[in-house]
Amino acid sequence: MTAASDTTPESQQDTAHQDAAQQDAQPLAERVNNRSQRPSSQAFREFIADGWAPRPDGLPERSPAADHAAARREAIGRLFPGERLVIPAGQLLTRSNDTDYRFRPHSAFAHLTGLGTDEEPDAVLVLHPLEEAAGDGGTHEAVLYFRPRAGKDTEEFYADSRYGELWVGERPSLEEVSAVTGLRAEHIDSLGDALAKDVGAGQVSLRVVPQADAAVEAQVGELRRRAGMAEQAAEADAALAEALSELRLRKDDYEVEQVRAAVAATTAGFEDIVRALPRAVAHHRGERVIEGAFGARAREEGNGIGYDTIAAAGNHANTLHWIGNDGRVRPGELVLVDAGVEVDSLYTADVTRTLPVDGVFTVAQRRVYEVVLEAADAAFARAATPGVRFRDLHAAAMEVIATRLAEWGMVPGTAEESLAEEGQFHRRWMVHGTSHHLGLDVHDCAQARREMYLDAVLEPGMIFTIEPGLYFRADDLKVPEELRGIGIRIEDDVLVREDGSVENLSAALPRTPDAIEAWMARLRG
Repeated sequence: MTAASDTTPESQQDTAHQDAAQQDAQPLAERVNNRSQRPSSQAFREFIADGWAPRPDGLPERSPAADHAAARREAIGRLFPGERLVIPAGQLLTRSNDTDYRFRPHSAFAHLTGLGTDEEPDAVLVLHPLEEAAGDGGTHEAVLYFRPRAGKDTEEFYADSRYGELWVGERPSLEEVSAVTGLRAEHIDSLGDALAKDVGAGQVSLRVVPQADAAVEAQVGELRRRAGMAEQAAEADAALAEALSELRLRKDDYEVEQVRAAVAATTAGFEDIVRALPRAVAHHRGERVIEGAFGARAREEGNGIGYDTIAAAGNHANTLHWIGNDGRVRPGELVLVDAGVEVDSLYTADVTRTLPVDGVFTVAQRRVYEVVLEAADAAFARAATPGVRFRDLHAAAMEVIATRLAEWGMVPGTAEESLAEEGQFHRRWMVHGTSHHLGLDVHDCAQARREMYLDAVLEPGMIFTIEPGLYFRADDLKVPEELRGIGIRIEDDVLVREDGSVENLSAALPRTPDAIEAWMARLRG
């Protein structure tokens, strides 16, 4: 083998080595921009800064969420008087190289500001403690720190792919953000000084929402370290996250309406699914056709999907979190679809329907379906009982499941023996819970304490799911042969009204086998 140095002139070798050395000297993080060839001459800068129409006069309207968000901030402030509370929106997450995932702000930030969609990466809400409680009972002043748009005469305008107007669109000004949110808005560059104020003297302690923004968390951590306040930091931040989660357990009127809107859009998405079923059957990845039909509706009517859609046909329905959605959709089988639209305010629905692909349930499918429906109805009935606790909904559904499986001879002994703590045989076919809270997150309020969530009495304003299921895998020899491969879940979104009654927010989607068959026939003409 002939070495390159044997045939390449020495001067060319030296040039190649110099080029390689220069490439190695370029920081790795900067190399993603090597494809870019942006103009940088002074003449270009002057030219691009000139000749733009003036921006429109006036300020945007105040958000309908603003007053509700203010009440939430007051509530959380009362729990932590004298402390500075730091609630970041979060950072953009890299998808690959120099492309990012679509931004979604942290739910606590959205809840306390009223902002939604993709507002605003790198922003931080800070509740600054007041020296004395305000006359209206307020304990903190809320300030929103973020990066406003730059002028068209700046390099950011045309060259910054993260913030530049030519890249990501026109960003709001400080005044516009204040008008929408009712918050005082400040430039993000002033955040460091604002966080540090009085901390070094030991007068003010800091709490920050954990795992929301690593850079802000590190900034707070350094301030704590300098002030000798780092020892109990993790516990302090966990307590803040817990309180913010529990603050969302009861929804206000604005939140209820947002969930209603999400459910309405989700209902339309399920109608789209039914209309798409013939195309799904004809496609080699029919589950993707179902996923796509719903996803299109979610983007048209809202911010997008509230979570990855489960479109599980046939035996795939027995994998609880089936999101690959790459299987065939076959006539004579069922398809379990668990999907929810997230509206622009970031509130989401979470609904599941199990549909016969060709519009009619078989005898075996109907047999299983009716047991799941009975379990769901039992949970609904229990939810309407005064003084009922959240965990009682699951118990009501499991009483039905255990009873029917015992009648079918599928569990050892009696239903009572299966329901006992040392039994639980029926849970082989439903290992998940029956209910979870719903709101800004599909599994909302997940950091709340057990006594505030699972063991809590249902209260007006709570929104949660009821979603029992039965999952009979095709390879499960403890299941009667004619039922193997059938997986069914029915999930609805439920509101506790002021009078203690419960409302099925997703009742527009049919639930009984006969109603589903009639609904599908109507949609498919």
